[in-house]
Amino acid sequence: MLFSRRTFIASSAAILATPYVARANTPFVVQMLNKHPEDRKQRQIFLPRLAVIEAGESVLFQATDRGHNSASADGMMPEGAEPWKGALGKDIEVNFTVPGVYGYVCTPHVSAGMVGAVVVRGAGVLDNLEAAKAVKQRGKAKKIFGEIFAEIDALDLSA
Repeated sequence: MLFSRRTFIASSAAILATPYVARANTPFVVQMLNKHPEDRKQRQIFLPRLAVIEAGESVLFQATDRGHNSASADGMMPEGAEPWKGALGKDIEVNFTVPGVYGYVCTPHVSAGMVGAVVVRGAGVLDNLEAAKAVKQRGKAKKIFGEIFAEIDALDLSA
């Protein structure tokens, strides 16, 4: 089947419009950055801040800039999930086997809003969402987690 140029461009745009969804069996990469590459006003960020993956897939938290880590956030993981804490300035790959919502932080920059979430699809994917939302946050993390939870609420996780 041949694609027209218009069909190819439209389908490519659709694929690129959902960058936070894991592809194939390669780890999903989340960069730890001092500044957003396109919006210099955004500092101390994970990019992207929300990943949607299937159970059994991995996320590679890449220490793109120095001084950052990825660590699971207390109270923001499904029951039975294993917590993680990466070393500062080091990559860490985390395999997610339990469906649910996982909040994570950069330990030294959590108050600056360097937080993110991984949604692992599967049975019970949203079972811990309300508990994760109820965890008290401080500083800019409260605002950023609120935005991330709104993004999760808008997702169609039935597929």
